[in-house]
Amino acid sequence: MALVSSTQMLGEARAEGYCVGAFNVHTLEMLQAVVEAAEEANAPLILQTTVGTVRHLGPEYVAAMARVAAERARVPIALHLDHCQEEELIARCIKAGYTSVMIDASMHLFAENVERTQRVVTLARAFGVNVEAELGKVGGVEDDLVVDDADASLADPLECERFMELTKVDTLAPAIGTAHGIYKGEPRIDFVRLEEIARRVLAPLVLHGGSGIPEAQVKRAVALGMAKMNVATELRIAFSNAIKATFEEHPAENDPRTYMKRAKQAVKEVALAKMEMCGCTGKALVR
Repeated sequence: MALVSSTQMLGEARAEGYCVGAFNVHTLEMLQAVVEAAEEANAPLILQTTVGTVRHLGPEYVAAMARVAAERARVPIALHLDHCQEEELIARCIKAGYTSVMIDASMHLFAENVERTQRVVTLARAFGVNVEAELGKVGGVEDDLVVDDADASLADPLECERFMELTKVDTLAPAIGTAHGIYKGEPRIDFVRLEEIARRVLAPLVLHGGSGIPEAQVKRAVALGMAKMNVATELRIAFSNAIKATFEEHPAENDPRTYMKRAKQAVKEVALAKMEMCGCTGKALVR
């Protein structure tokens, strides 16, 4: 099947009380690993790339890889551009074949965030592409996006409701206390705030910073309305550690097919665990 928009996929997840795993991939092997995991788990899948990965590989190459994967897979797959601030790059990714994009204007004042999001929604609607936006500021580091703990801020439930009314955006990522990267301590998710946001916003909500959140907290967030969970850092660590282990055991190894095979398996195992945690295992309609 072709790549699909995540709009219906996430709408079903929110309605049925589960969450779709969205995995940041940086190489063909990482992409293959999470697709294999999705097929094994019979789970819907969102492939994600950061702006840095798009610049590294090129959106056309990424979209081509994802398109081949989707055509061969037995589960629905969407392709998402994560945390992009540049409208020109968003347009290029949509043209290349991305089926979901995130306009992140959360660093701007509310009115400008609305204005920038509205422009992207107008563009994306013509192509049937899902649009995600953010309110508040999720802390941590992702590529060259750095938000210090002191600058992180939580989303206001009333602003979330108003933002959805003004922008008609498909999915919303409210900052509720999670962070990008690996947590230094126990994540402090504001579940009371999340519950109020979910009461006011019926669209699918997105949980950023999914690496390292304890399973009980993930399941509680999903039960309150989170329909998409982003996972990046844990995949990179698993991938890199597997390659390092190969060279530690076999210093003379020089065949990428050998060490990439081990790295793929490591990523697949992480993805399978996250899919089970999200509750999306068995939720795909297998062809």
